[in-house]
Amino acid sequence: MKTSVSVVLLLSFIFATYAQNSHGVVKEGLTIDSKILGKKVRYTIYLPFDYESSNRLYPVVYLLHGYTDNDMGWIQFGEANLIADEAIAKREIPSMIIAMPDGGASWYINNYDGSVLYEDFFVKEFIPYIESHYRIRAEKRYRGIAGLSMGGFGTLVHAMRHPDLFAACAAFSAGVHTTGQIVAMDDQGWARWPSLVYGPGSGEARLTEHLLSYNPIRIVETGDPEKLKSVRIYLDCGDDDFLTIGNAMLHVALTDKKIPHEYRVRDGAHNWTYWRNGLVDGLKFIGASFHQ
Repeated sequence: MKTSVSVVLLLSFIFATYAQNSHGVVKEGLTIDSKILGKKVRYTIYLPFDYESSNRLYPVVYLLHGYTDNDMGWIQFGEANLIADEAIAKREIPSMIIAMPDGGASWYINNYDGSVLYEDFFVKEFIPYIESHYRIRAEKRYRGIAGLSMGGFGTLVHAMRHPDLFAACAAFSAGVHTTGQIVAMDDQGWARWPSLVYGPGSGEARLTEHLLSYNPIRIVETGDPEKLKSVRIYLDCGDDDFLTIGNAMLHVALTDKKIPHEYRVRDGAHNWTYWRNGLVDGLKFIGASFHQ
């Protein structure tokens, strides 16, 4: 009995020591010169604890922030580095690099008049830059994308419009709206941010081809199901979140098209407590794609 207790204590000590020494490195304030956007774009990156002591190549997750936030939000408020450290130490997720770009208020898409081509920047400049400057396995099967709110919307848009790029995606409280909600939005609300991305308009006039091409529900309804099936999809939105209807209808659309996905509705609202508590499960879902 004493021997068993000693073994347990020894293993606990070893694990605690390992966890304490398994802190990844966060680098903030880094920039990339974007020709597409015509400016420097800031990003933050998390490198796992063994990055500097090895020469291996790592899988990568692109983690997108929400509206009014920036590339440092997932570290400052989401504690993504601490969550990843603990999950890697417990072997709940594979050791991975997490890249967090500053999306401003772009919603991570090309806007209606072509003045902000963020989708082009992200796909043609940011991903290639990150994967050529860090030791990353630059293949679809080792690439994931995740985000919250505006970043959850960006996650779904990029995964669905570029299914050849991502193995899996995890969208938290994604900014998804039905066409009915878009038509019914009051003009003051539309002027706040949607008009900057989709253009001015009222009622059904807002449902332009540009807008519909970026609407996740419409993409599922009209897109190629086989291509969408090539990306593992994870949705997570709280039961008290103001975006719950759009996320629920996206779940219905995916189900109707028989596209496999995971759909989570937990107790909670549109806040950092909800996202912090859900991040590890999202990373587990994506991380499972990096294994055989």
